[in-house]
Amino acid sequence: MEDNYEKYAIAVIIVFGALIIGGLMAASIAAGDQSGFLFALGAATAAWIAGHAMLFDRPGVYGLLVVLAALLAVASTIVLAF
Repeated sequence: MEDNYEKYAIAVIIVFGALIIGGLMAASIAAGDQSGFLFALGAATAAWIAGHAMLFDRPGVYGLLVVLAALLAVASTIVLAF
């Protein structure tokens, strides 16, 4: 079985960074909410680095960064909603 981490790393970078968290960033800019934007920016950065952690075969770092990205995305959503 061939382990091809590059495909999965690129998928993580694209899906989390560009689509999901990019939408949060755009919504925060449209609402004029600076803290929501910064939370979303932190989530995008953590997700982007998580893709590289997967690429360099660091599963512990990858898991930590994905959890951090999810928490920051939730924080951005909560700040934007309230």
